[in-house]
Amino acid sequence: MLSTATAVILARMRILGIETSCDETGVALYDSERGLIGQALFSQVDLHATYGGVVPELASRDHVQRLLPLTKEVLAESGCVASDIDAVAYTAGPGLAGALLVGACTAQALAFGWGVPALPVHHMEGHLLAPLLEEDGPDFPFVALLVSGGHTQLLHAASLGDYRLLGESLDDAAGEAFDKAAKMMGLPYPGGPMVAKQALLGDPKRFRFPRPMTDRPGLDMSFSGLKTFCMNTIADCKVDGVLSETDCNDICRAFEEAVVETLVIKCRRAMEQTGLKTLVMAGGVSANQRLRARLAEALEKKGLNVFYPRPEYCTDNGAMIAFAGALRLLAGERHNDLSVSVRPRWPLAELSPPCLANGSV
Repeated sequence: MLSTATAVILARMRILGIETSCDETGVALYDSERGLIGQALFSQVDLHATYGGVVPELASRDHVQRLLPLTKEVLAESGCVASDIDAVAYTAGPGLAGALLVGACTAQALAFGWGVPALPVHHMEGHLLAPLLEEDGPDFPFVALLVSGGHTQLLHAASLGDYRLLGESLDDAAGEAFDKAAKMMGLPYPGGPMVAKQALLGDPKRFRFPRPMTDRPGLDMSFSGLKTFCMNTIADCKVDGVLSETDCNDICRAFEEAVVETLVIKCRRAMEQTGLKTLVMAGGVSANQRLRARLAEALEKKGLNVFYPRPEYCTDNGAMIAFAGALRLLAGERHNDLSVSVRPRWPLAELSPPCLANGSV
């Protein structure tokens, strides 16, 4: 159910959410009175593992195959039929252009056939709002750390749609850096979770990697230099071109420690700068247990609160899109344009509050 942090409820609504921004096909149904009543997710990890990363064309084709069966599955799980749906929300960006178009075209077709509005949703706003799905979710305003494979940003979230960029990575996102480090060590795809897994076995005292841009003021970040440092350490440790398991574990531990401490320092500064008492962390990397523990430890000492989504809402999913769409629709936003338009690059700061959004009532 909607928390006090959300928009003013006009009427009960059931919103179908569709997420196809990259390599996960997500569908969910959100009821403004009952909360999430159905969801399904198909991950393409096995499909892309052979190639060591996401192949956009394969991702798009798989979304075409999965989307309608998953939609039927969600409707059956929730005990709903098409006539029960009041709107369809879909990820319009950022993401892979082809993958986004599959979701957008499907959503517009379903909405037209069902005679309900379709609403384009910003993928990262979905992540940002995911912690609000919980009964004890945070209220606006708060500082948000969005940390994923494609984005690492700190934002001041004043209200729904009112986001001001405080700082961001100037090169690689944290999740991207994790994946690249994993690839350099020959760890299987997806690399980020594998680095975290190997780090549990590593010696925290053997290596110390740099904490980029923490020795200067400001909230911007950089992880490309850390990736280079990691590459050089790997080269130094290899014997006859082979990296031992012990060396791999220790490097993973040092790399993870460096990323985590950098993010914690930047988050602490953001809280001090804004004077806010609540931090929300979301995105794929927000599932990292060491990062969660360090943030909680650092902020709770200062009487600050930190919120995260549950693990299934950290990765891309339909629930966050259905929820984000619900908040905007219930605040009065309407989009009646039947044209299909996606934005593979879409800065979150360009969003507006619902009542000021293009096409709203």
